[in-house]
Amino acid sequence: MSGTFSDFAVLRSAPAPTVGADDEVDTAASKPVSQEKVPLTAVEPEGSPRGGIVVLHEAREIPDSLKDLLRALALEGWLAVAPDLFHRGHGDDKEVFGDDLFADFDATSDWLVQRGVYSDCIGVIGFDDAGTAALIVATSRPVGAAVSVAAAGIVEPLNSDAVALVDAAPKLQAPWLGLYGENDPHTPPEHIEALRDAATRASVATNVVSYSGVEHRADHPREQPGSSDDTDPAEAALVDAQTRIFDWFDSFMR
Repeated sequence: MSGTFSDFAVLRSAPAPTVGADDEVDTAASKPVSQEKVPLTAVEPEGSPRGGIVVLHEAREIPDSLKDLLRALALEGWLAVAPDLFHRGHGDDKEVFGDDLFADFDATSDWLVQRGVYSDCIGVIGFDDAGTAALIVATSRPVGAAVSVAAAGIVEPLNSDAVALVDAAPKLQAPWLGLYGENDPHTPPEHIEALRDAATRASVATNVVSYSGVEHRADHPREQPGSSDDTDPAEAALVDAQTRIFDWFDSFMR
């Protein structure tokens, strides 16, 4: 049955230590890890999902525009799910990178696999700092495809747990699409060009697309929902960006 619902994913437990016959076992260290849970918001497609898309976001509350994106992905046949990366209570202003990011992504991936999604049919998308997280995830996790929109931290890491994207991009393990606005002060054109060059050194397909202005973002609501003007450059950029996102997942997660 299709529709929007809330659920949770269980974080993986730490593996038990490997010991030899003469090793002393620290019983405190080998106690099972408590089952910490990651809250999820998900939208199911009609019928069996063709795969799953993990939508990373950078705020505790999911905005309506991102819920619209979840629903749009579900209409394309994907089981779309957004984990709450801030469930540890560090505060909305602290970006989630490092071990916490990977732990939450792994738990969400496990949740998708438990619902019949093959691991190589799991994609990831993020916007702004969460777009940075999506690229970093695609350097060390076997995702099918990744998309980043307005991912910052291109030449300098966003924080001590992150990595500069020009250093991460050559290590991509999954096809990656980056969408940027040339007028975004957080990602100046020269930084975008440096990232484009770095991404060409990856062993997987990559594409970095620049748009005039910042109207290409699928996570931003339209000025007049339900209406469109093919001659409006802003509307054309939005449509082009959304088409590229859907086509990217279609092409690499079959």
